[in-house]
Amino acid sequence: MQQAKKTFMYGAVILSVAGAITKILGACFRIPLANWIGAEGMAYYNGAYPIYQLLLTIGTAGIPVAISRMVSERIAADNEGAANRVFKVSMVVMIIVGIVLSGALLLGADTFSSHIKKLNGSYYAMMAIAPALFFVPIMGTFRGYFQGMQNMKPTAVSQIVEQLFRVICGLALAHILLNAMGREYAAAGATFGATAGALFGLVTMIILYTKFKASKSYREKREEARKSREHKESARKIIKQLLYIAVPITIGVAIMPVMSMIDLLIVTDRLSASGFDAHSVRSLYGQLTGFAGPLINMPKVLTQAIAVSMVPTVVRAFKARDHDFLHYNVSLGMRFAMIIGLPCSVGIGVLSEPIMLLLYPNQPVDAVGAASCMTILAVGIVFLASIDTLSAVLQGVGKQMIPVVNIAIGALVKVVLTWTLTGIPIVNVKGAAIGTVSAYIVATILNYRAVKTYTGTKFDAKKTFLRPLIAVSVMGLVARGLYWIVTPLIGSVLATILSICAAGVIYVVMLFVTRSIKGEELKLLPKGEMLYGFYRRLLLTMPRKNGKMNRS
Repeated sequence: MQQAKKTFMYGAVILSVAGAITKILGACFRIPLANWIGAEGMAYYNGAYPIYQLLLTIGTAGIPVAISRMVSERIAADNEGAANRVFKVSMVVMIIVGIVLSGALLLGADTFSSHIKKLNGSYYAMMAIAPALFFVPIMGTFRGYFQGMQNMKPTAVSQIVEQLFRVICGLALAHILLNAMGREYAAAGATFGATAGALFGLVTMIILYTKFKASKSYREKREEARKSREHKESARKIIKQLLYIAVPITIGVAIMPVMSMIDLLIVTDRLSASGFDAHSVRSLYGQLTGFAGPLINMPKVLTQAIAVSMVPTVVRAFKARDHDFLHYNVSLGMRFAMIIGLPCSVGIGVLSEPIMLLLYPNQPVDAVGAASCMTILAVGIVFLASIDTLSAVLQGVGKQMIPVVNIAIGALVKVVLTWTLTGIPIVNVKGAAIGTVSAYIVATILNYRAVKTYTGTKFDAKKTFLRPLIAVSVMGLVARGLYWIVTPLIGSVLATILSICAAGVIYVVMLFVTRSIKGEELKLLPKGEMLYGFYRRLLLTMPRKNGKMNRS
């Protein structure tokens, strides 16, 4: 059991670090981009991205996971040849998928853009990003293959390379085209960064795969597989299993881009209907999706890494009827979702306007306008973190359709609230933010109930919710109070940075003070013994109960 726990945490850390780096690079991309092209330019940019993300999700969200699962099963059965067969058949499937998706966006860009009210300038951005739909599915096949062998490093490296070239190429083209041709073309140049990043990410995966094939261990296993002359699985059988695993996952993941499409299709129309002119519509939509939206999604990379690493552990525990280990992992996952989600919600919420002004100093009017949306969306971060974790648990116990239904119910709630509230002039795009948060809350409640029903897990409210909530409350008060006190002395920019740094330190200390993290859990992390030593030293300074150290 201990080894399984180490495997779960180690994989999560690798993907979390890679995800954090890509998000930082993403911020280095979006922040200067928004400062250059403004809310109107970001509206063109984000007019293309929801469609791209939806098509990409439909074609690729479930298949890499299915490849990973199928490769893992065959390697566990010591059948390297069958694992390679899965990879080769999957590669052919994903090349076809890439051609279809890329062609669909290239041929349909004019139709898509013409149906987005006031944003038909996004046509150029759609054309620029369409080739990425060919490269990403192929790259996903490589990632699924390596993940199936429990090797997360190639995925992590390719993610960083992909994002790095997206930033470099996207910003360079946006800057050149903005000066030469205007905001519509600058947005297209920025979206082409995704195409360039996908191409270089794919090249990275090919290089890593080639090196892996040249390794001695791979050659030995390939020779053993050749000598065994085991019966090859038919391509039809592999594709059938691939789709059986992938389709439910794809449906569930696709609902999130659908929610972005809801904003794209409803918000602009309702703003126009409520009396806003075309320029105001683009500015408000850009504030919602280009300024506030990306920051809200940043913590998701950490919770997704935990969720991906949780699934195989939950599957093993559930099939082995090891209820104690199952409940341990479910509780641990939910607790870490709170530990990650709560500080992000509170920190962004209490410093929304200072953060916006810090990030977008060249667009102060749009930054202040986006702050109200970000304050609302910040509430949804902790619920979004919970959705990832609880959905992973349900997938692990064979109930993968339940989170699909639950997020679909949440999406229906969003449609109603977004349509109703966005049409009220005083509410405007804040109505879409309220709708999004409401969708997350509904899905979280439904998933939580389902996890308790199908796993029998009884969550300890004190450890899972109360202790992290106390820690984050202290953090929030310190962050807001410090900003209010020091701003007149050092200015808003330095005050914001100081408040964020202080909040991070206070929160980590409060996690130990409230014992939200256990010592044995620290040992499962890289450098865990060092972290555990710090934890023990801190406990020695804490109050004791009945003369003994409180180890709860």
